[in-house]
Amino acid sequence: MKFMKLGSRPDTFYTSEAVRSISSEVSSDLIIQVKGTRYLLHKFPLLSKCLRLQRLCSESPESSQHQIVQLPDFPGGVDAFELCAKFCYGITITLSAYNIVAARCAAEYLQMTEDVEKGNLIYKIEVFFNSCILHGWRDSIVTLQSTKAFPLWSEDLGITSRCIEAIASKVLTHPSKVSLSHSYSRRGRDDISCNGAESQRHKASTKGWWAEDMAELGIDLYWRTMIAIKSGGKIPSNLVGEALKIYASRWLPNISRNGRINNHEASDSDSDSATEVTSKHRLLLESIISLLPAEKGSVSCSFLLKLLKAANILNASSSSKMELARRVALQLEEATVSDLLIPCLSYTSDTLYDVDIVMTILEQFMLQGQSPPTSPPRSKLGFERRRSRSAENINFELQESRRSSSASHGSKLKVAKLVDGYLQEIAKDVNLPLSKFITIAESVPEFSRLDHDDLYRAIDIYLKAHPDLNKCERKRLCRILDCKKLSMEACMHAARNELLPLRVVVQVLFFEQARATMAGGKMTELPSNIKALLAGHGIDPSRPPPPLSTTSTIPGDDQWSIPGLKSPKSKLSTLRMKLAEDDELDENDLHPDGMGRTSKFKAFCALPARPKKMFSKLLSINRSSSEKN
Repeated sequence: MKFMKLGSRPDTFYTSEAVRSISSEVSSDLIIQVKGTRYLLHKFPLLSKCLRLQRLCSESPESSQHQIVQLPDFPGGVDAFELCAKFCYGITITLSAYNIVAARCAAEYLQMTEDVEKGNLIYKIEVFFNSCILHGWRDSIVTLQSTKAFPLWSEDLGITSRCIEAIASKVLTHPSKVSLSHSYSRRGRDDISCNGAESQRHKASTKGWWAEDMAELGIDLYWRTMIAIKSGGKIPSNLVGEALKIYASRWLPNISRNGRINNHEASDSDSDSATEVTSKHRLLLESIISLLPAEKGSVSCSFLLKLLKAANILNASSSSKMELARRVALQLEEATVSDLLIPCLSYTSDTLYDVDIVMTILEQFMLQGQSPPTSPPRSKLGFERRRSRSAENINFELQESRRSSSASHGSKLKVAKLVDGYLQEIAKDVNLPLSKFITIAESVPEFSRLDHDDLYRAIDIYLKAHPDLNKCERKRLCRILDCKKLSMEACMHAARNELLPLRVVVQVLFFEQARATMAGGKMTELPSNIKALLAGHGIDPSRPPPPLSTTSTIPGDDQWSIPGLKSPKSKLSTLRMKLAEDDELDENDLHPDGMGRTSKFKAFCALPARPKKMFSKLLSINRSSSEKN
């Protein structure tokens, strides 16, 4: 870092009985009081360079021996005043990026201009500032940082704006033409490989060399500098996003999964100070959100969700939350389940996680795909241009259109998998309303779920966590489940699940029986009655059902594998057991016609007409299979 020395005399200032003096054969005649510190000095060297002291001495009454001058609001305090006083005495002083702002403000306060004396302190500081400080990267950063101690003075003197312009111009310049910071230079040396060549990681990070050094700035100065950099239009949006991520990790508090802020500053302070720290973090967060590039993919979805989690905890403005939710929805397929687990700190809700904001994100996500890409309006001029195009260009546009459509379809498949995983997590919350669970489950289209194994697992977890659900609520919950999309393991688990409604178990057993019959190889063609039954449920009887996905993520200790249910006999016995249990539970219930159901036969007759036919077909198939064996 650059520095400049002024003066040639040795330092002869000393302290005696809390008074700062200078060794001299001439007796002192001026007392200057600066913020509690008294200086015993001489009029001639000071008044010859400081116009303000000339005016103050002329206005104040002169005592017998010493004239007293009060400087209570001196910028920079005693250090800056003593530096100016030493300059007046010709004592050697050193200026650098660390003290140049304080020295410049102090010289301006004392009015050490060229009108008083040629080559005065203000002139020398300005020359050093413009020719050296603003030409160095690290010097500009340090100088800009030091302006926060003198915000008004720095703005009036143009120090802040000149530093910001210098930093922005260096960011927009190729790094080979900039004097890099010590931290980046050290990081560059660490990226040198054993044979002396630069590693690829170092080359890739060269474009964002400025981000870590700029992260040392306070939010106000950082915001203004980033605005200047973005207005240049030369920095890619992904580099701006990476810089914001570095800054957020530097200044935002660490937030745990339960919503607590792991911040030493806030935890060790009293309530008033903690509130002030929270307000500071809230302002910082909202400033970062306002700086996010508009381009999709400029920042990761995980980072956006972390900002949303922080916004929820720090009680940021609703507009900031909605902006983050909209941005997350644009790239929701990149998110993970843990990213979506945003703690709920609302006093109006008892849920563990904020499911409302996730519902908003899903709504925004689905709004993207409602209007497929269409061709522009076919004006007459446009039609003539279209006719003049080559066939190759038209084919290329068609391919691009199909590619974008398939990407949208693939993103919905990923989001459906993400939603099912999220449902499994929030289903454990005993305070989660059934309506919100169903709304989230139905937020993705049906085609986006290739299988329903993960959805079934989420339903099973919800039923276990909410044992007080009545029969209507259980049926309402299970309506979102498509039994035809369950794998063999899921079907076997559902057949033994005591929490499922009876109708769901019947459907599971039927579709599993039909699938097992077609896959068994003993029959080349299904009977006509089974064909009709399958066709009534939307299954093509002329071909086997498509293979179901077996990629559901289920822990090893909770696999849906029950060997005892692999035989049709076991399935039917399980169905009879479920019918019996359903009859015992409903024996006091009344049918809509007022008649009590007190027998297994009435319970079975209470089923709709189609399930009864399904069950009878299952019995006939089992009998015929056992006779052949």
